[in-house]
Amino acid sequence: MEMDLPRIMMVQHKPIAVEAGLGRMGIHRSVIHPKFGSFVLLGTILLGCEVDAHDHPIDYNPCLECKLCVAACPVGAIKPDGGFDFLSCHTHNYHDFLGNFTQWVEKVADAKDARDYRARVPRTETLNIWQSLSFKPGYKAAYCISACPAGEDVIGPFLHDRDAHFADVVQPLIDKDEFVYVIPDTDAEDTVTRRFPHKKLQHVTSGRHTGSLQAYIFSLSLGFQRGRARGLDFVTHLRFTGASALDMTVAIKGKDLQVVPGRHVGEAALTITADTQAWLRVQNRDLELADAVTHELVSYSDETLFAAYMRCFPL
Repeated sequence: MEMDLPRIMMVQHKPIAVEAGLGRMGIHRSVIHPKFGSFVLLGTILLGCEVDAHDHPIDYNPCLECKLCVAACPVGAIKPDGGFDFLSCHTHNYHDFLGNFTQWVEKVADAKDARDYRARVPRTETLNIWQSLSFKPGYKAAYCISACPAGEDVIGPFLHDRDAHFADVVQPLIDKDEFVYVIPDTDAEDTVTRRFPHKKLQHVTSGRHTGSLQAYIFSLSLGFQRGRARGLDFVTHLRFTGASALDMTVAIKGKDLQVVPGRHVGEAALTITADTQAWLRVQNRDLELADAVTHELVSYSDETLFAAYMRCFPL
């Protein structure tokens, strides 16, 4: 991946695979191949020349919509109605990948000594980092793929005895005693507490870095917490000032989110004015929000609605 570019994942394998006719996206947001189901690895070859024929997406979706991926997901990232909480999935499932590595380095740098480090980082966490670096990163919860019975090669046992499939494949994932990595005060934390009280919560940050307003706008839909937005119905006008000035509108109505960059739309119940660089530093946890407000780098019209807005987009 190109680490010095604004967007490091420049090639999106899943939509390319769909356009190439290799399958369709399931409710778990992975490509399901008609024969091999979810158990495929994707790679993309970029060509610098014209091709004489193009493939097309298949005309049906192999996803059974059985919702076993919903049942198995330890952070509730996959919603029964088809919604998806990218931030919760990424925070837990990719814990041994890029995002947490940067967090771990910062914890090492901040630790006063070995005892302080051990207080900050559980021993199993240190060993996971070592294992990830020496062998390869491991997924924490690709349970959505493990539970998926779609595809000609794997659907047989599921159709023969659905209860047995659930008992043999899905229930052990639900019952597993494990660490679950969540951002504090998020829908994922609520899911673990409510549905999986036997699993052990571990609080982390998202590990993402927001380098521009465009990246911030992109992050809103990925990190939106539908549970935190329950009962909310208001429009926010944001005005960013400084070197990168921009107006934008964010409308929250329950689980629905609308983001309109570049202009203010409708009547706002909340207005936020912020210096662009200060806002990005807050997003990256380099500046405390309270300090930004104290120094008048961030201001807002309604304290209650502002707190509700920030809870919908955790850092």
